[in-house]
Amino acid sequence: MSVKYEELFELVRPALESKVFEFRLYNYDSVTDVDVWHYCINKKWRKRDILEMRVSEMVNDILETSPAQYMTHTQIEDFRTSNWFSDINKDDLQELLKPNSKASKTEIVFAKSSES
Repeated sequence: MSVKYEELFELVRPALESKVFEFRLYNYDSVTDVDVWHYCINKKWRKRDILEMRVSEMVNDILETSPAQYMTHTQIEDFRTSNWFSDINKDDLQELLKPNSKASKTEIVFAKSSES
């Protein structure tokens, strides 16, 4: 965070901590004030100049964030950024995606015999 963002973070920290407390009431124990801050920057305020926003607007946006909104956003971001095949090397991936010619011939024979 830049110096200005850190100053804004400190100004709205009580609202962030209140939101984290609310999340804990819903058993979202791993959410931190920094997580909520990043959510607001990346989702709620992504099209706005944060340095020009009023503190009251920021506090309002933080307090009106629901746990469902936050969790939906984090799940979508996880899907968007995760590499599902990172544990598989390129050869294994090619082997998995390679068409199985025997199976397709068997399916054709089975399909022809069941039509008769």
